[in-house]
Amino acid sequence: MMKRFSNISVFVKQIESLLPNLCLNSLICKETISKSCLYPIALKSNQTIRSFHTTLSLSKMEDRRILISSTPKKDEGTSGEAAIGIDSLIHSREDMFPSENTPKTLFNNIPFSEVPIVNIRVSRNNTIITLTDGISGKLKAMRSCGIEGFKNTRKGTNVAAQATAISFTNQCLNKGVKTVRVRVRGLGPGRLSSIKGLQMGGLEIISITDSTPVSWNPPRPRKQRTL
Repeated sequence: MMKRFSNISVFVKQIESLLPNLCLNSLICKETISKSCLYPIALKSNQTIRSFHTTLSLSKMEDRRILISSTPKKDEGTSGEAAIGIDSLIHSREDMFPSENTPKTLFNNIPFSEVPIVNIRVSRNNTIITLTDGISGKLKAMRSCGIEGFKNTRKGTNVAAQATAISFTNQCLNKGVKTVRVRVRGLGPGRLSSIKGLQMGGLEIISITDSTPVSWNPPRPRKQRTL
C-alpha cells in the first residue's frame, strides 16, 4: 500500500496510531519507520512529492536475522543421550535393573533363569523372531516377515515386523507360553515395532536385553574412488 505525505511528522503520527491494531510480530516498528523517513521528500507544494513505501519481505529478512542470532546453539552430542537420566533411575527404580538375586526371582511361579526367551533378529531387509527354551536353548517356534507373506522391500518395514510379532504371539500362546524374556539383536526398522507387536498379542514381557554386537576393531574400509 502506498500513500503520499507532504509532511514526515504527519506520516509518523498516522503510522503510530495504526501500530496497536497491527499484528505483524514486530515486523513494523517505530525504529524502522524513523529510519525509513530519512529518504528525501519535498516539502514544498510546487515540487513533486516522492512516494514512500515498505514491503513485508524486507522486514522479514531483518526479523529472521534477529531470530537466528538469538537462537541458542544446537548441542552436537549423541542423539537420544539426554532423553533419560539413567543415574537418577538407579536410586529411584532399583527394581528395573538386575541384581544377584534376579535369576532366582519368580515370575508367574517360574524362575527368571528358566523363562523362555524371544530372540528378535533385526536387519534392514528382514525381521526374524524365534522362541527358545530358557534352560536348554532348544528352538520352539520361529516366524519372519517373509514367512508372514511380505516380499521384497516390504520385509524391512516396521509394519511387517509388527504383524509378524502378533502372529508369532499366537504361536507362543498356543504352546502355553505367556511370560517371556526379549533379546533384541541388530539395527533396523522393526526394532521397536516387533516389541510392540508382542505386547499387543498378549505376551507378558519381564525383561528386554539388547545384544547387538559392537565391533571395536572393524575391517578397513574400501579406498576412496578416484574420478
